[in-house]
Amino acid sequence: MASEIPEMFGAVFEHCPDAMLVVDPYADRVLDANPAACRLLGYDRAALRGSAVSALHPDQVPALVVFSEAVLAQGHYWSADLQPRHATGAALKVEYAGAVLNGEKPGLLITISDLEARRRRQVDEAAAGYVRGGLAEWQRVERFFRDVERENQLILRAAGEGIYGVNAEGKTTFVNPAAERMLGWPAEELVGKDMHTIVHHTRHDGSHYPHEDCPIYGAFRDGAVHQVDNEVFWHRSGQPVWVEYTSTPIRDRGVVVGAVIVFRDIGHRREAEEKLRAALEEVDTLRRKLELENAYLQEEIRLEGNHRGIIGQSAAVQNLLRQIELVAPTDATVLVTGESGTGKELIARAIHEASKRSDRPLIRVNCAAIPRELFESEFFGHVRGAFTGALRDRVGRFELADGGTLFLDEVGEIPLELQGKLLRVLQEGQFERVGEERTRAVAVRVIAATNRDLRQEVRQGRFREDLYFRLNVVPIESVPLRERREDIALLASHFLRGNARKLKTSDLRLTEGDIRRLERYGWPGNVRELENVIERAAILARQGRLRLDLPDTAAPAMPAAIPLKSNALLTEADRRERDRHNILAALEASNGRVFGPEGAAARLDVKPTTLASRIKALGIRYERAQP
Repeated sequence: MASEIPEMFGAVFEHCPDAMLVVDPYADRVLDANPAACRLLGYDRAALRGSAVSALHPDQVPALVVFSEAVLAQGHYWSADLQPRHATGAALKVEYAGAVLNGEKPGLLITISDLEARRRRQVDEAAAGYVRGGLAEWQRVERFFRDVERENQLILRAAGEGIYGVNAEGKTTFVNPAAERMLGWPAEELVGKDMHTIVHHTRHDGSHYPHEDCPIYGAFRDGAVHQVDNEVFWHRSGQPVWVEYTSTPIRDRGVVVGAVIVFRDIGHRREAEEKLRAALEEVDTLRRKLELENAYLQEEIRLEGNHRGIIGQSAAVQNLLRQIELVAPTDATVLVTGESGTGKELIARAIHEASKRSDRPLIRVNCAAIPRELFESEFFGHVRGAFTGALRDRVGRFELADGGTLFLDEVGEIPLELQGKLLRVLQEGQFERVGEERTRAVAVRVIAATNRDLRQEVRQGRFREDLYFRLNVVPIESVPLRERREDIALLASHFLRGNARKLKTSDLRLTEGDIRRLERYGWPGNVRELENVIERAAILARQGRLRLDLPDTAAPAMPAAIPLKSNALLTEADRRERDRHNILAALEASNGRVFGPEGAAARLDVKPTTLASRIKALGIRYERAQP
């Protein structure tokens, strides 16, 4: 097969008796291998070409990098520390000599000297000399082998790793002192005994470890080297000793006659790894917490838009600002009430930013958007495996808001059976993640908001009275826009400037007529509706002229009907105005209901479908009654 591959590096490379490799250290690739290298490593030449150099040294990548860097830096270098793996998995004892190879194919030329073959040649040469030297030489040889055996025994006794041998029947043949110290057994009690039964009979979890599954015995059964990184041997005291070991078969004339086992105690390393793993998990938890905080903050920034301040000069707004100024420096719980769209979240943000917690996050929770079954997980977090789908630990909103402020929007939507869990953390500042027994403490300032009448909810049994009192420490009411009409022009101008920046235009203006139309309208959707109307008008504007999408003649929502003189003539606009007032009055009297015996349709003596059509035609907006 090798003769079919073109020679890449010349005849000397091909016919050199020493094993030679040409490698690209930057790409970690073997560019070529001469036949001697193929024989030494046990691989076909085609298999070696293009393979990773590091694959030949699976446990010595750092040493390989150091050797390569030294050759590149000095031009040549040698090392006896690298032990490439033979195709059978055995580690070879070799010496590497490397040199920088310049030319068309840049790389390193590595000459591999087989130390075992060198030793055999030296022994053969010495033996030939012994034969020539006669009896005296043979005596010297005998002394030499005795010295070698003595040195081997000294090495076994001095080795830091535990070493013991077993024969093909699994009986222990020798045990070095390090193995005695690590296992607590004297050698005389182990030699001749079944080692597996004494020190390797049980796995770390207490389950039985059969002989046929033991990798140590596998070495002399299949003739392969077995390496295990994480198992236990059992100390004489009954305590487990965590070890890594290698079981290498021993051959005599090609026949496997036993195995030698080298092991080391990795208990300290495992302990250090466990501490490191725990530290990394803690770091990962903190990282995920910071990521979630960042995600929540980004969401808050997106929801908040460009409107960060409370805008207005009305008496209602000035009173609101005074309340915020008084309550912000404290840690008191605040309950913000008011209709939808009046800026309850803006009030919560203003309190937070004026408080001593302003350097920590304001975490917003929309209680109405949380599924009932995920309430605990969302608020308090969970651990991996706590329920189906819990694939990793999750940090809850209370933990995210630790040291900061938690804004519970739509708090009236929390199911009754879950309100007790919220009350506990508000009272005690403690909670447990779902699936975890550890109690965690948090210091969170809570601001709640609702558009419901919680006192009425308490009377009707839909909200816990104790939770209501816990939330309603400092009540703040967000005034609807129709009750502070003098702020409409300021708010509209603010929203218009923001939209002009987004649309990159500067010719958008509000006329006096626009302002009068805006101030006449009832704004059932409050500030949020005003913001939407201005944005829509800016988008539809032509040549700087805004197109306000409002009813032609609008009036405050649900006012009393305007009396008309008996001889007054009604224009179409007046008739629409009268009908609008009449329907709004009926809706107000029926608490927003259209259908039913007490609904607005029955009060006006018209069919409910007819009234619904008129409401749509007149553009009337109203709050439907809660069921």
